Amino acid sequence: MLLAKFKSLFGAQDMTVGNPLAVMMKFSLPLLFGNIAQLTYNIVNARILGTMVSPLALGAVGVSMPIQNLFFVFFMTVGAGISIVVAQYFGAKKKEDLSNSIGSSIVLTLFTTLGIAALGIPLSGAILNLTNVNEDIFDLARQYLSIMFAGAIGVGFYNVLSGILRGMGDTMFPLIVLIFTSVLNIILNLIFVGALDMGVGGSAFATVLAQTLSAIICMHRLLKMKDTIDISRNTLRPKKRYVKEILRIGLPAGVQQTVLTMASVFVQAFVNGIMVLDARGVMTSAIFAISAATHTQVEALAMLPKQAFSLGGSTFAGQNIGAGQMDRVKQGFRIILATSMIMAIALFLIIYFFGGHLARFFIDQADVNAGVIVYWSVYIQRIMIWNFFFTALIQATTGIIRGAGDTMAVMVITIICTVALRVPMAYIWVTLGRNELNPGGDPAGIYWSMVICTGIAAAMCIGYYISGSWKRRAVVTAGSSPK
Repeated sequence: MLLAKFKSLFGAQDMTVGNPLAVMMKFSLPLLFGNIAQLTYNIVNARILGTMVSPLALGAVGVSMPIQNLFFVFFMTVGAGISIVVAQYFGAKKKEDLSNSIGSSIVLTLFTTLGIAALGIPLSGAILNLTNVNEDIFDLARQYLSIMFAGAIGVGFYNVLSGILRGMGDTMFPLIVLIFTSVLNIILNLIFVGALDMGVGGSAFATVLAQTLSAIICMHRLLKMKDTIDISRNTLRPKKRYVKEILRIGLPAGVQQTVLTMASVFVQAFVNGIMVLDARGVMTSAIFAISAATHTQVEALAMLPKQAFSLGGSTFAGQNIGAGQMDRVKQGFRIILATSMIMAIALFLIIYFFGGHLARFFIDQADVNAGVIVYWSVYIQRIMIWNFFFTALIQATTGIIRGAGDTMAVMVITIICTVALRVPMAYIWVTLGRNELNPGGDPAGIYWSMVICTGIAAAMCIGYYISGSWKRRAVVTAGSSPK
């Protein structure tokens, strides 16, 4: 009996039956542990760079992330679309449609990753110039980006294939894979960065190799799931109907992520331009950029639980909408909202009282500017922790809305709050704050503008969820044909 229970943790999970809280926990907790494993190696990698190389190396990776995300947005498009399509076809028990949609997404990912490598490598330097990157960080950032773009195929396939497995309710196998590759990533970083002194290039190589291995293992897993899906020469031909379904759902999510990333690149230019005094009393822009990168690592830790339950809500909603069980969808929403708010309160208190200790973890305390970097990192944290409550509301509502296949509404809300409101607000706030003490502008405007606009977005998401309009956007319902 124990062996049977253990085996039940692996493979596709039907979330249309059983206690909603229990099945969502069974799905979401492996996601959470997987996210923790992934963040652990990100944190360790950041510490390796910040202590074994220099804080400048950590800052270079930090300024590179928005640019990297801008190019990798297609993985968000396909990953978001295929995960929801898979969940609904799986819930409706439509094996042929399920297999064809997975095959189409695999081919789309292959061609796109090759295109990203061809464009990203030659353009990385020009984009870094546009974002006003400090000259002390520029070459390191360009080296990191070039390697990440060269390895786009591994990174892309891992994200898409793990999205397919999540759509079928399988989170335990990706968790095992992720833990293994996270450990491998850390070992490779210690070898490439520590032993071989390869700097940020070694960190990028380690990430690419680990994610590529994850992709290979996930593909092998899908090929073995013959009872659930059929991946063959026939299903690996992209078919118009399934490509259209994936892109209908995924493109708004991709556009949303593109908008967010472009806004991040724009805001990163503000961050790169903020001038503060270093420990020697010299005005420089590198210190605040490093502090922002340090805060990003702390914030990523805080976002993990809510992201896991939001993804759980999307799959839960997708399967139950496919099965025509809307009452279970409403139950799922209440569960996600309650857990997200509880976590928001806990994380607020942890980071408020211990955020400085977390920031120090990433910085070599022997560095002359360590104290200044931690000071500004905590300054940013004390503003951004108020965002936890708003993001809890957003992720609870959008998890269900996306699971229904309605990604357009979320995209519109994001564009309004990020482009129409946040970017102009940050620009005005920072610009008006320029003076002799702050020649690059008021840093508070960069972060308070995000908190305010995220609050507006949360109110809009709650209103849209209550309206119920998202219920009409399903790809398939039980007993019906696809749109």
